Amino acid sequence: MTNTAAHTATLALVGDRSPNVVSHTRIPLLLDALAERDRLVLDAYWIPSEDAEAEGAVRGFDAVWVLPGSPYRSEAGILAAVRTARGEGIPFLGTCGGFQHALLEFARSVCGLTRAAHAENDPGAEDPLIEPLACSLVGHEAAVAIEPGSLAESVIGSARTVERYFCAYGPSRHLDTLRGHGLRFSGHDEAGQVRVAELPGHPFFLATLFQPELSGDGSRPHPVVRALARAAVEHAARVRQSA
Repeated sequence: MTNTAAHTATLALVGDRSPNVVSHTRIPLLLDALAERDRLVLDAYWIPSEDAEAEGAVRGFDAVWVLPGSPYRSEAGILAAVRTARGEGIPFLGTCGGFQHALLEFARSVCGLTRAAHAENDPGAEDPLIEPLACSLVGHEAAVAIEPGSLAESVIGSARTVERYFCAYGPSRHLDTLRGHGLRFSGHDEAGQVRVAELPGHPFFLATLFQPELSGDGSRPHPVVRALARAAVEHAARVRQSA
C-alpha cells in the first residue's frame, strides 16, 4: 500500500470462507482498495460460522459483515453474530445470505416468530420466512429502487441502482410484522420484492440481497462497502474516546 491510512478499525468477516465463493475472494481486493483510495484501514478477521456460536464472538469488533455462502455450517452462529451486532450497536452489513439471516434473526428475536425458518436450511419448515425465489437471481443483474430518506439512499446516493445477485432465496412471509417492529425495507426490485433492509436508530445496520462486493473488478469499493468501512472507523473512534 502506498498510503498510510489515517483511520483504522477492526472488522469481523463472518461466514465459512471458501475459494469457491467469488465474494470471499474479492475481500482482499476490497480491503486494499479501501486503504489506498479512502484511507480506511480495516483489520479484518474471518470468523467461521461455528466459531460465531461462542458468546461474544464478534463483541469488541468495530463492524460485522455476514458474507454470502449459505447454507452456513452453523445457522446458530450466524444468527448469534447478527444478534450481537444488532443489540450492541456494532455497525453491521449482511449481503445475500447475510441479508436473509439478518431478517431471520430479527423475526425470531424481536418479533417473537420463533418458528420462522430459512427454507434452504429447513426445507420442511412450517413457517419459512425465507423461501425459494420465483425466479432465481443466480448470476443476474437487476434494478433496485431505493426509498427516499433511507440509509440506503444516503449510502448509494441514488433512487435507483443496478446490482449483481447470486441467490435463489428471498423473504416472503411476515414482512408487515417485521416492519411493525421497526425494520425498514428500503429497497425493492421492479416487481416490488424486498431487496434491502435497514434498522433505523442503529448506528449502521444494512442488509442487501444483492452482493455489493461483486461490483466492478474490486478496485473501487461499492458505496455500501465504503459506508460500512466509514461506520467501522467512526465506531472505533467512539470507543477510543470513551476509554
